[in-house]
Amino acid sequence: MTTYRAEYEKWLDCPALSETEWKELHDIRRDDKEIESRFFAPLEFGTAGLRGTMKLGLHHMNVHVIRHATQAFADVVAAEGPEAMARGVVVCYDCRINSDLFAREAACVMAANGIHVRIFDALRPTPELSFAIRYYGAQAGINITASHNPKEYNGYKVYWSDGAQLPPQHAAAIAAEMERIDIFSGFKTVDFDEAKADGRIEVIGAQCDEAFLERVLGQAIDREAVAKAADTLKIVYTPFHGAGHKLVPEALKRLGIKHLTPVPQQMVIDGAFPTVESPNPENPEGFYLAVDLAKEVGSDLIIGTDPDSDRIGTMVRRGDGFVPITGNQLGVLLLDYVIGAKKRTGTLPENAGALKTIVSTEMAREVAKRNGVYIEDTFTGFKFMAEKIAEWDASGAHQYIFAFEESYGYMMGDYVRDKDAVTASLMVAEMAAYYWNQGKTLLDAMEDLYAAYGRYQEKTINLVMPGLDGLRRMQEIMAKLRSEHPVAVGGTPVAKVRDYLTGELSVGGLGVVGQTHISGSNVLYFELADGSSFIIRPSGTEPKIKVYLMVHDADKAKCDEKLALYAAWAETIKEL
Repeated sequence: MTTYRAEYEKWLDCPALSETEWKELHDIRRDDKEIESRFFAPLEFGTAGLRGTMKLGLHHMNVHVIRHATQAFADVVAAEGPEAMARGVVVCYDCRINSDLFAREAACVMAANGIHVRIFDALRPTPELSFAIRYYGAQAGINITASHNPKEYNGYKVYWSDGAQLPPQHAAAIAAEMERIDIFSGFKTVDFDEAKADGRIEVIGAQCDEAFLERVLGQAIDREAVAKAADTLKIVYTPFHGAGHKLVPEALKRLGIKHLTPVPQQMVIDGAFPTVESPNPENPEGFYLAVDLAKEVGSDLIIGTDPDSDRIGTMVRRGDGFVPITGNQLGVLLLDYVIGAKKRTGTLPENAGALKTIVSTEMAREVAKRNGVYIEDTFTGFKFMAEKIAEWDASGAHQYIFAFEESYGYMMGDYVRDKDAVTASLMVAEMAAYYWNQGKTLLDAMEDLYAAYGRYQEKTINLVMPGLDGLRRMQEIMAKLRSEHPVAVGGTPVAKVRDYLTGELSVGGLGVVGQTHISGSNVLYFELADGSSFIIRPSGTEPKIKVYLMVHDADKAKCDEKLALYAAWAETIKEL
C-alpha cells in the first residue's frame, strides 16, 4: 500500500510539475501533518463528482486531479460506443478561481480521447448545463463549480445523458478507472486552440442561452398577476459575484418585472467573493449590501443566487428590516403557489406529483395531500429526484410539477434535471407579484399557510469537523449512533429509527420491524415521541455532519422551545 509520504515523494519528483508547483510541495517538506492531509488518499469520486480546496496534492483540486478524473470519465463515455462519443460532452464552469482553467483542461482531455466537446464561451448557471445536455442530445456533461462553498474550494460535477448528475454505477466506474490510471502518465490531452480549429471542441453560448430562457419563461403560470403588479413591485437581486448575473435579470425582465435593481458591487464576476465571507444564499449576513440597496430603492423583496446559480435565497421586508425566508418555507410557498396557480388556470394535471427530500419539511406533504397532489420523498440530491421523475414518466403514474430540497434548491419543467435558481427566481417573482396584488408579502403568505396547515418549523445544525481527523471523527460518530441508537433526544423518547443505509426500520424494545422505502444512503432518522424528527447525515460536499430538526405544533413558542432543546442535544454529538 502506498503511504502518503511515498505519494508525496512521487509528486515532488514528477517532471510534470511546474516550478511553482514543485516549490509549493517542497515548502511543506517538514510539515508531516500537511503532507498527510494532501496525500493520505485521493478525493473520493462520488455521484456528485469531486469537491475540495484548491491546493497541490492528491486530496485537493488542481489540474492534475482534473486531468486524471476526466481521463477516467472519458473511458466511461467511450465504453458506451462511437455514437456516445459523437454525441459528446458539454463542459460548463462558474466564476471560481481556476474554473475556466479546469474547464479547458477537461475539454482537452475529452477531445484527445475522440469525444466531441461543447464548451461554453463564458461562465453559465449550472441548470443551463443540465439543459444543454438534453438540448444537444449529449452523452454527458462536466461542470467546474463548488456551488456555494467558500472561495478556497472548487469542484468537478459530472452529468449523464438525462441532464442529471451521474448515476451511481457510472460514478463507481469512474472511481475504478481512476484507481487504474496513473495520475501523471495515464491521460491524453490536446492543445485547446488546435482542437477548437479542427472541430473537436465546439464553443457554445448565445443560442443555448436563448433556448434555455425560452423554456424558463414557459414555466410562468400567471403573467397577468405580474403585469398588474409591475408598476409598483420592486425587487433587488444579487448573484454573489457569480453565474446568475446575466440570465436571472434577463428572465425577470422578460417576465415583465419593471423595477429590478441588481446589487452593483456583486454583479462583478469574482471568484474571490470580495464582498462576502461565504457566497451562500442560505446565510442572511451575506445579503447586507442587498438589504442596504433595498431600503434605498424601497423594495420589499430580495432575491440572491449562489455562484453557480442553482440555489436561491430570499429576504423580505418586515417593518424597518429584512428577514430571510428559509429553504423549507420557500419550498412550501412555491409548492402551494404552483398548485393554486395551475388550478386557477386549469393546467394542473389530474395525476400531479411533487418531490422533496427526506430531510425537507413535512409541511409540504400536508400541502400536497390537502390539494390532491401526490408527494414522495427521495434522498438528498436532485439526481434521485431525476430518477423518480423518469420512473413516473415511464409508468405514467404521476406528472411532476415541482421538486425541492431544504437547502434552497428547486426544480420545475422537463428541460432540466437539477436544481435551477434561474427558473426559481422567475417563479418567486411571479408568486411575489400575485401576493403583492393582495397587499401581502411572502412573509404574510407564509403566515397564512401556517394558519391553514399548522406550524412547522425546521433548523439545520452544522457540526464542522475539518481535516483528516475530522473525517475520521465523522465516521466514528455515525458508526456509534448506528450501533447504539439513543433512547431519547433532549429528554424526548425516540419512537422509531430509520437507518437509510441498511433500510432497517427499528422500534425501541422490538428491534427491526420493517424496511424503509429507499436505502443506500448514510442517514439516520430518529422519529421522536412528540412527532418531531431528528435526522443526521454527513455532508457529501463539506467537512461536517448535518443535523436536521423538524418540529410541528400549533403554537410557535412551543416549536421554538422544541428546536432549542433538540439543537442543544445535537451539539453534544461531537462528544460521542
